[in-house]
Amino acid sequence: MTDLAVDGLEPLHERNYAVQVYRRDAATIVARATVHDVKPPGLYVDDDPDPLSMHRMRVELEIEYPALVIRRADVEFDDYPQTLCPMIADDYTTLAGVSITRGFTHRVRELFGGPRGCAHVTALLQAMAPAVVQSTWSMGILNQRAAMADDPDAGNARRSPPPSDSCHVWAADGELATRVRAGEILAPMIPVRDRLHALGRDPR
Repeated sequence: MTDLAVDGLEPLHERNYAVQVYRRDAATIVARATVHDVKPPGLYVDDDPDPLSMHRMRVELEIEYPALVIRRADVEFDDYPQTLCPMIADDYTTLAGVSITRGFTHRVRELFGGPRGCAHVTALLQAMAPAVVQSTWSMGILNQRAAMADDPDAGNARRSPPPSDSCHVWAADGELATRVRAGEILAPMIPVRDRLHALGRDPR
């Protein structure tokens, strides 16, 4: 646990989310994530020298690409405060068939809000969705490279932008989405451009 006992602040709680997203094949994304809640040493158990792991839950989603619809959801409870906690894990299998894009947060709350689910797993799912959407850019790159291995002309194909209205930059009627629909190939993203410059390569 991070030591926050500075400037008169006394640590109460630390929560960490970790999300990893993978390509299984050209049509499958796998997202794995963990939420971990830790209490500071000695808070619940006097003179305990070590932090106390209160919640640790893991979620794995198998997602159809490019539709971004969940095919399978698995939830596991590693650390939890009550014996009843893991009993809700299998309920999350009902996420199969749900789109992880627009409306996902509302749908998750509808299915698992309050007493219908685990608050920590539900929060983790909501943290996973943006990471999956971000991974679609990477998925397009890897799929394009795989296609080029079989057909060099496949490199001329343009990758699609993220879902419309995913943020203010990609508003459906905004500048970037309009340019992409018109067939324009956009300049490299700023971090890619800067890395190319650092490597002495042409960013065009």
